[in-house]
Amino acid sequence: MAHIGIVGGGIVGLCSAYYLHKSGHQVTVFDQTTIADGCSFGNAGMIVPSHIIPLAQPGMIAKGMRWMMKSTSPFYVKPRLNLELMRWGWLFYQHATPGHVERSIPVLRDLSLLSKKLFQDLAVNGDLSFEWQERGLLMLYKTTVAEHEMAEEANIANRAGIEARLLNGQQIQDMEPKTRVDVRGGIWYPGDAHVNPGELVRSLVSYLKKNQVKILENRPVTGFTKTGAHVTWIKTPQGPVKVDGVVIAGGAWSPDIARQLGVTLSMQGGKGYSFMLRNVGDTVRVPAIMLEARATATPMGNHLRFAGTLEVAGTDMTINMNRVRGIVQSINRYYPDITVDMPAADTVWRGLRPCSPDGLPYIGKSKHLDNVVLATGHGMMGLSLGPATGKLVSEVITDKVSSMDISSFAPDRF
Repeated sequence: MAHIGIVGGGIVGLCSAYYLHKSGHQVTVFDQTTIADGCSFGNAGMIVPSHIIPLAQPGMIAKGMRWMMKSTSPFYVKPRLNLELMRWGWLFYQHATPGHVERSIPVLRDLSLLSKKLFQDLAVNGDLSFEWQERGLLMLYKTTVAEHEMAEEANIANRAGIEARLLNGQQIQDMEPKTRVDVRGGIWYPGDAHVNPGELVRSLVSYLKKNQVKILENRPVTGFTKTGAHVTWIKTPQGPVKVDGVVIAGGAWSPDIARQLGVTLSMQGGKGYSFMLRNVGDTVRVPAIMLEARATATPMGNHLRFAGTLEVAGTDMTINMNRVRGIVQSINRYYPDITVDMPAADTVWRGLRPCSPDGLPYIGKSKHLDNVVLATGHGMMGLSLGPATGKLVSEVITDKVSSMDISSFAPDRF
């Protein structure tokens, strides 16, 4: 039985721990804070096989430049003189091409479909409880420009084998009988799903602890001891821990962790915000992305979670209430009858999505180290891709045949 140390207690780290435990390994998870503070805990909870087009795509740079001019816009790059940001931006520019999108679609599709199948298995095997719901996803739009963009995305999805249905405003209203929806139309992806991310994380932690997986919170990793290309110890302020293998799943902090091993990862933290309307009863039924606003609405039991923005700000965790105001101001454009007040700053959750420059995650071994696997860079899809990533990590470490080809996710690809 090998002892695997996992650096990072977000959804990817916890799913890696789950599948490694299932494979018979001894596992210890190290997290620099408490698990409940992480990016996985407060996100939109969407499981999205529909999201097969990477963030690095034609037109995104021009659109981002327009958005940056407005303080409440859904996208923002915090200006700073930083060589890593400049390299990330250059790599993003190089990959924002039709060819890259075409190559990425099949691998993102396969990764997402694998993850959805694993979520379905987890929902019925009795190990976890996380409010699994398969109601699809609505992409709502209000303009003819967005309608044309979404029609093309629907065609791309259908050609890739992901069902997408173009609906008019009345058809969408028919899907939401309990609240008014003011839109020109939208796309419904019936194969998408959603969960309560907080319940998923709590359930995973509970299961792992019951099964002798050690979860060390407030335990930052300060370094590693290597023998040649083999990592033997993980260093922490409380002392070193001997390991037979390492998984780097530190989210937006993964580059700092990997650097201690001599591995360079190009990544930027993409800050997002969310807040919950509590005890609103039966309002929104189908999770939705409000397209022009780049904000989301997800029903979670008796509550409704709104989330949004992508603020490229390194690992800055401060709350920019102007970004939150942008989400609040956008909601009634789509759902006129839902009362949404500006939330207090201490009720706003924020998290950093680890964004790679080409929009694909890093999954696999570094060619410089023989017992280190990287599992990070999932952008806004960490929760959605968590189970698939954890399963693939366990297969890499145990030298099993992989559930899919992961060469496109190679950590050393840049």
